Order: sequence, then C-alpha cells, then structure tokens
Amino acid sequence: MRYPITSIVLTLFVTLFVSLAFCRPGICAVSENFRESIYDPGTLKPIDSNLKVKVGDTAPDFSLPAVSGKTISLKDYRGKKIVVLSFVPAAWTPVCSDQWPGYIIVEDLFKKNDAILLGISVDNIPTLYSWTGQMGDHLWFEVLSDFWPHGKVAQSYGILRSNGTCERCLIVIDKKGIIRYIDVHDINQRPPLETLIKELEKISKKQK
Repeated sequence: MRYPITSIVLTLFVTLFVSLAFCRPGICAVSENFRESIYDPGTLKPIDSNLKVKVGDTAPDFSLPAVSGKTISLKDYRGKKIVVLSFVPAAWTPVCSDQWPGYIIVEDLFKKNDAILLGISVDNIPTLYSWTGQMGDHLWFEVLSDFWPHGKVAQSYGILRSNGTCERCLIVIDKKGIIRYIDVHDINQRPPLETLIKELEKISKKQK
C-alpha cells in the first residue's frame, strides 16, 4: 500500500527539519559552531544572469570533482537516472546552509522516482568539504565543485552571476539527457521542496 506525502505535509516536514535538524542529540555542539560560522551577505539582487538553456534542450555535459574524491560526469547517468542539479551560490551562507540539509528528508522520494541529486557550487573542494562536513554525516548526494575553470559549468547553463557566484537554481534532466524543469530562483529564498518533488513525479511517470 502506498502512502503519498501531500504538499502540505511535505512542507511541514521541511519546515520542521530545517528548524530542528542541527539540534538532534550528538550534533548540537557542531550546530552551534556551524551557525556561528555562517556569513550573511544581506539581501542580494534576486537574479543576475541570462539563462542559456530552456526546457527541451539537451543539458550541457560536464565533469566536475566531488567532495567524495570522485569525478562526476553528467553523461554517466544517461539512460539510468533522472538528474536534479542543485546549484547554490556560496558555502557558509544562510539560505544555502538550509537548502541542502532540507533534501535529507526526501531521499526516499528521489529513489522512488529513480532520480539522483547533484549539488554544485563555485566554491573549491576544501571549502565545500569543511562546509558540508558541518552539516553532519547525512548528506546522501554528491557535492561538486565548479571552481576551476571558475564557474564554467554555471556559465554553460547561463547562471553565473556577475560577482562570480552562481544562481540558486534547480534543473531537472530526464534519462535521455533532456532538460524538463528549470527554476532559477530568487537567490534570497529557498526553492519550495514540494514543487521539486511534484516535477520529479511527473517526469518519472512519463519515463516508465
């Protein structure tokens, strides 16, 4: 029997998780250090780039180093998995530090829809290693560095901002390598998780 998670319930779960994720027993001390290390850049220009891709396009391929030590290539998932690219502007900033931990509670929904998540930032590997390490041992997805050549992948998608960071952007790519969903989000806000899950479910149904 299936027990679907409604958008309202999912939203409540995400809100609760983001509020309490770093207050669980055993990691509260890390949580305090983590919060104290966060840099608040203030309110930024919501979008500062010109998108180069659109729904229906073949996603530009790339190979990037991961915090795990692997080199991850988009083409490796062709014919195997739906891929969600989660671009975030910068490590150690408030919204980014909430967004990626929020994906922890929906790992099973990604698996159910035969999808994987790739987190991408223009930060270098040591910075990403330190930052994601403070999130605990719970991130289930690969975290990739688009540091050098700086922002090359972000630029290929048209989401490199004028200050050298990238947009807060979600791109969903189907098993054929075709872009099926794009959300270049207000950089000051976290994209709604329930919207992403709905898009994944739609794409997954079409590819079964």
